[in-house]
Amino acid sequence: MPVGSEKTRVAEKSARDGRKAVAAVRSSGRGGSLIWIAISAVVLAALLVVVIVSITRHAGGRKVNTDAASLDHPPAVTAVGVDSSPPWPAPGDTVAAVAAAGLPMLTQEGAQEHIHAHLDVLVDGQPVAVPANIGVDQRRGRISPLHTHDDSGVIHIESPVKRQFSIGELFSEWQVSLTADNIGALRAGDGKVLRVFVNGKQQAQDPAAFLFNTHDEIAIVYGVPRTGENIPAKYDFAEGE
Repeated sequence: MPVGSEKTRVAEKSARDGRKAVAAVRSSGRGGSLIWIAISAVVLAALLVVVIVSITRHAGGRKVNTDAASLDHPPAVTAVGVDSSPPWPAPGDTVAAVAAAGLPMLTQEGAQEHIHAHLDVLVDGQPVAVPANIGVDQRRGRISPLHTHDDSGVIHIESPVKRQFSIGELFSEWQVSLTADNIGALRAGDGKVLRVFVNGKQQAQDPAAFLFNTHDEIAIVYGVPRTGENIPAKYDFAEGE
């Protein structure tokens, strides 16, 4: 049981106990002052319920969207992020990053849509790590339906509803800017371009608009195109992934 739920349960029990105390005092026929003490206990317990529920529905002053129904919209085809140079760590404020992607923070991984893909990011021929825990708030026990668990580049989609997810949504959760002409602070120019490959084949569309499919190997490549360059075309997923 989540910590917040346990606190709420305790507070509600306190309220019930207070109401029982009022009833007991009345049935005993004892003085009015005791009745007012018991009533005060009920009021305090009720206020405690309100405060705890309010706290557990917010994280660091931000409302945490845990409603799976909020996934009932098309995947975002743009990425909201900062223009900075690599490496790009997972953002410190997971709740804000996931909200920027238009996705909810769930109490557990979903099972209606469960697929994996793999992402490689190459800058001037060198790999840039896709960090662990994109979309994961370990401290509060919340998780986005689109997330990473480690820095292998494996992208986990575990959603409570059947729905596709986009690279743009992942990069918004990562808080890295991504368009057809830039990734973070790296922009096209002086012979350098941004390309996206899926299963070894270059794609013409904006990389943020690409939708993840089962066992896709996606490579986002920035730099000067070179003859004979090594573009990842396949990833060996672990058994069961």
